[in-house]
Formats: sequence, C-alpha cells, structure tokens
Amino acid sequence: MLQLLKNWMLPVAMLTGALFHTYIGVLGFLTPTLIFCMLFLTFCKISPRHMKFSRLHIWLLLIQLCGSLLVYVVIVPFNAELAQGILICVLAPTATAAAVITGMLGGNIAFLASFVFLSNVLVAVAAPVIFSFLGTNSDLPFWESFGYICRQVVPLLILPLLGAWLVQWLLPRVHQWLLSVQILSFYMWSLALTIVTGRTVTFLLEQPDPHYENEVMLAVLSLGICVMQFYAGRRLGSRYDNTVAGGQGLGQKNTILAIWMAQIYLCPTAAVGPAAYVLWQNIINSWQLWKKRKVKQNTESE
Repeated sequence: MLQLLKNWMLPVAMLTGALFHTYIGVLGFLTPTLIFCMLFLTFCKISPRHMKFSRLHIWLLLIQLCGSLLVYVVIVPFNAELAQGILICVLAPTATAAAVITGMLGGNIAFLASFVFLSNVLVAVAAPVIFSFLGTNSDLPFWESFGYICRQVVPLLILPLLGAWLVQWLLPRVHQWLLSVQILSFYMWSLALTIVTGRTVTFLLEQPDPHYENEVMLAVLSLGICVMQFYAGRRLGSRYDNTVAGGQGLGQKNTILAIWMAQIYLCPTAAVGPAAYVLWQNIINSWQLWKKRKVKQNTESE
C-alpha cells in the first residue's frame, strides 16, 4: 500500500496543489520549515566519518556552478525570465531522494550521499551572491542584498546538516529514532510539493502581465536541461566507474527548494522552470527504473 502511495504521490500532490491553489497558498510560510526538516532527516543518514570525496565530486560541482552561470549568460541577451528559470534548474542542489533512486539503480549510494552534502553547501555559498546580482533585490546595495539572502538561505541549508551531526554525536538514541521515522520526509515532501505547486498555479492565473510564451518555453527548455544534466552526469561518471551516481547527482534536483528560491529571489515566472523539471526528472527516473527491472527480468529468465 505504501509503495502504491509513493508511486502516485507526485501526480496527486501536484493535482491537489493545482485544484486547491486558492486555499493552499496560505500555507506558503511552511515551505522553508518543510525543506529544513527534510534536509535534517536526510543528513541524519549521512555520517561525516563515511564521507569520501573524489575528483568526480569536483567535476560535478563545477558543472553545477559554472553550468548555471553559462546558461544564464547565453540566454539572458534574448530573455531574462528564461535565463533565470534555466539558471535555477542547473544551480539547484541534488535532491535528497537521489540516494534512494541511485540505490535502486545499483549505483554508489555513499558517493551520492557525499555529493548531496557538497551540492547543498555549494548552493548555500553561491546562491546569495548570484541572487544578489540577478534577483528581486538586485536594486539594493550588494552587501545589503547579500546579507538578506544569506540570512534566509544559509541557515536553511547548513543548519540541518550541523544539527543532524550534533544529534549523531550527542544523542545517539534520538538519532536511532530519527532513522526509524525517515518516512516522515516523504510526507513532508508531498506537502511541500503541494504548496509550491499551488503557489505556482496561483501566480500563473493571477499574473497581471501574462507571459505565456515564456512559460511554455521554460517548460520546454527545462526538459532539454534535464536530459542534458542526466546525460552529462552519466558520461562523466562512467570515467570514474560511477555512471549511475554521476547521472543522479547532476540530474536529480531538489526542485522544491529550487521553486521556493525562484519564487522568493528571482522573477516569479522563473519558478515555472523547476516546476516543469519536477515532471521531467520523475519521467526519466521512472524510465530508468523500468529499464532496470526489464534487464533483471530478462537475466532471470535466461
């Protein structure tokens, strides 16, 4: 029953957010708290003693940071809204659920867990700088804008990590209990996805100056970016015998965090990019899991 719920939760959460967006919008204040709690529970599974870093980690981080800036520079001369929407699709950190999919695909979970940590730290450091120049606070003096964004982004991404490691060290029994209730992160993810979908739909319906062409283009471009990131991650990962982990690390994004950051710090239309990315990455993951099952069934039948 639980597996059936997990399989259908993505469309159910997005449909609920779309249909009841008028009422869901009032829960928007919960999104940062839900993101914090999801990251906290995830980091409880990552021990600093087990983390090992490699050259592949560095390459993936460079693609995440430099790639986001590159797509922005290429697109912004034509359309600033599209540029911001695609930038956040590349800059967004790796999804906490990526380790689960990596394990199901037979990949290196330890490598991916380490990259989830690095990817979030990178965004915590880089996002305040980038958003200070590009976002809704870009008209403020740099240090004022930088400080404002830091106060919101850095605690959201770094404190869950520090908190989880302190619990591991000081409260081992509490840590064991937290490991036993990891399913809570799934329910929090579902609620957060419902909320950010509702807020996105509300914006699309109530925007005073509709940019429907841009929004359709963002959905299409996010598909291309999604495929490219999975492909590039797998190709690069294959050189280090980490094909699956490389693909999931670069391609599977924390889209809830990405949508929230776009809604708060970038132009509102930019949120359509990561909102569409949710669908594309889940379609790719579903296809990969189906292909894995087919190979296993064919092997067992021989």
